[in-house]
Amino acid sequence: MEFRNKLLRVILLLLFIIPINVFAYSNYVIPGGETVGIEVNSKGVLVVGFYKVEDTYIGKNAGFLIGDKITKLNHTEINNIDSMLEIINNTTSNTVDFTIERNKTTQNISLELKRDKDNILKTGLYVKDSITGIGTLTYIDPESKIFGALGHEIDEKTTLEKFDISGGIIFGADVLGIEKSESGHAGEKNARYDKTKVFGKIKENEISGIFGTYTSDVENKEKLEIANESEIKEGSAEIRTVVENNKVETFAINILQIDKNSDTKNLLFEVVDEKLLNKSGGIVQGMSGSPIIQNNKIIGAVTHVIVNDTKKGYGIFITTMLKEGEN
Repeated sequence: MEFRNKLLRVILLLLFIIPINVFAYSNYVIPGGETVGIEVNSKGVLVVGFYKVEDTYIGKNAGFLIGDKITKLNHTEINNIDSMLEIINNTTSNTVDFTIERNKTTQNISLELKRDKDNILKTGLYVKDSITGIGTLTYIDPESKIFGALGHEIDEKTTLEKFDISGGIIFGADVLGIEKSESGHAGEKNARYDKTKVFGKIKENEISGIFGTYTSDVENKEKLEIANESEIKEGSAEIRTVVENNKVETFAINILQIDKNSDTKNLLFEVVDEKLLNKSGGIVQGMSGSPIIQNNKIIGAVTHVIVNDTKKGYGIFITTMLKEGEN
């Protein structure tokens, strides 16, 4: 027993002396750069607007607000617009009881539906249950197969609030062209979706990106070491992204400033690569998540374009994304 106690004291002493990586992510990740389609599904159905029925905003007048999340109809849980419509179409009464979430509180609203000239029941509510778009894959952890993308959260454009998701997928997206950025206007990648090619399942929508499980093959993919924040320096670096032919290419940037106190805008950089400037005018929408490389280590991901100077943008530390993704 005395020997065992001594051994435990030695182990505890070693735990205090030897630094331990408390995070689960690997020392190396597979860098991304590929443009991917993104589809996330909401928890419940989100109210995003109102329309008139018989010259009256019946939904707004009943007490609904933009941003309300509908979770139940007639005390039955709903997860999407289809389940909402099924209850409405099968109701025997024109009055339907809605349960909503607003500002983290639950409320009930009774809405008297109106029939249009085709005898179809109308709610007067514009609603949404998913968001679809494109972004850039940042990394895949080769051990856990957790992926991270975008480098920032997905917001609902009507409410400008973080989209509360129940899940989603990343899938194929072919870049067809680039609308160039110019001073005062951020351009964008134009892409065609291919939902038959699902690459992964999205589980989280967080301030530092979207995260989930990569379901496609990762064998024989290149791996890069993860840089510590102390290793990142102002000066030359690269980003990886797609601008044509669905090929990931490397483009030169210059890191102008490092901010360790910001949540997502840790790296201020400027595009100096003439090919990228000629093709895109700098940073465009759809490049969010493009990995940033310095000294052959992955240091971060593109997050924002500076609209009044589109050659410049912001990036987030890769370690911030990895910590969020492994939680």
